Amino acid sequence: MKKVIFKYILLSSIFLNWSINSKAQASKAYEMTVDGVKVIVQPVENNDIIEIQTILQGGVQNYPLSKQGIESLAMTALTECGTANYTKNQFKDQLDKVNGYIYANTSMNYATIRMNCINSDFSKVWPLYVEAIKKPAFNPKEFARIKQDAINTLKSNESDPDASLEQMVRKTAFPGKDYEKNPNGTEKTLESISLTETQNYYKSILEKSRMFIVIVGDLNKADIETYIHTLLAGIPQGNPFHLNKNMYNPTKNTFTSQTKENATNYIEGITSGPTPGSADYNAFQLAMRIFYDKHFLEVRTNNGLSYAPMAYFNGGATSSSAVYVTTTDPNKYIAVVRGLIQKVKKDGFSADELKNMKTTYLTTTYYKQETNSAQASSYASNQVLHGDWKRSNTLNADINKVSLEDVDKAFNKYINNMTWVYQGDTSKVNPKLYTLPNNLNTKKNNLKKATFDSKKLD
Repeated sequence: MKKVIFKYILLSSIFLNWSINSKAQASKAYEMTVDGVKVIVQPVENNDIIEIQTILQGGVQNYPLSKQGIESLAMTALTECGTANYTKNQFKDQLDKVNGYIYANTSMNYATIRMNCINSDFSKVWPLYVEAIKKPAFNPKEFARIKQDAINTLKSNESDPDASLEQMVRKTAFPGKDYEKNPNGTEKTLESISLTETQNYYKSILEKSRMFIVIVGDLNKADIETYIHTLLAGIPQGNPFHLNKNMYNPTKNTFTSQTKENATNYIEGITSGPTPGSADYNAFQLAMRIFYDKHFLEVRTNNGLSYAPMAYFNGGATSSSAVYVTTTDPNKYIAVVRGLIQKVKKDGFSADELKNMKTTYLTTTYYKQETNSAQASSYASNQVLHGDWKRSNTLNADINKVSLEDVDKAFNKYINNMTWVYQGDTSKVNPKLYTLPNNLNTKKNNLKKATFDSKKLD
């Protein structure tokens, strides 16, 4: 089933209060600028773990479609191809001697180079971290290995219906746009990317202008400044960086299908959502989480159409929202989901639904941020997408400010036309049911009639 699942854990309000208070016991987070680079610091007390994340912004907007996957290769190479002073095995042996690790990865909007260690091993791990960032070897033999590993992973995903559906969604909803790109690349693009290209690409993004650093741990400010000076020495400033933000907003309902010999039919509908930093963001986030529960209840419990239906909000640089289902009865599903959307738009959400979701959302969020790594990642994502790392610490107050009117307005504003993508038995689906104008669904039972009297549409 879908790999990214919104799973809500409703814990007691006692645990919520404990989680919030536990985070508040840490010293106040602060930021400073070192050599032109923003450094975000969350001091912690009675905690021996140090987490450092160096963020390189841009993600998929940094490279063309023909080179998708190049940033992923570059990030993997930092720790898998050795450094100027260590082979890959020597580098890993140094880390194995202590309680620490160094790891890099990329996503749609930014790359992260991480180090995590216990305080007493920091002096041994930090120089390795600096070397991985500033002096990666890009060894030809090791690069060939990691490239082949990446290609093999993509090949293994070919048999995964969800991976296939997501690739089709990208191509259908975002053609020619940044979000068409897969950070992991494709077999074709990875095969064409050379060692020299990857090495040059990494040099092009290793700039202070697109960089910031997050530190969660017990380090004093003066020492941090000294460490960061060491890291940044010799790294060019680069041109000013701006993260492109867009909202996906289809102008009509569309349906694109592909015949697949799956055990069932896979369907995803993509529509709009507010961009990060906008006034509607928190309200829509809550709206989609409540709608997830309603969608699950209506599709699975009340109609038995799918084992794990989903609805979610992708609040990335190109924001969108979606509904997803696997079903043997795609024509009945579109009737159910359209009817549900119509009902929510007409009746709105309830005060109890919003109250309960606020508790659930905050509990889940703070529960997930109990580790230093998770807190650092939260600061990083909020800084990249919202331009405001402090949002991570004000979330409780921000969410509680959201009114029922805010949530209803956000849902009505952004849930409109859908780009439908379908993989499975195309003989079982009537595309016209998915492309009906939304204004056809205003009268009671009109949707049901339109759905099951399909001969009139042929």
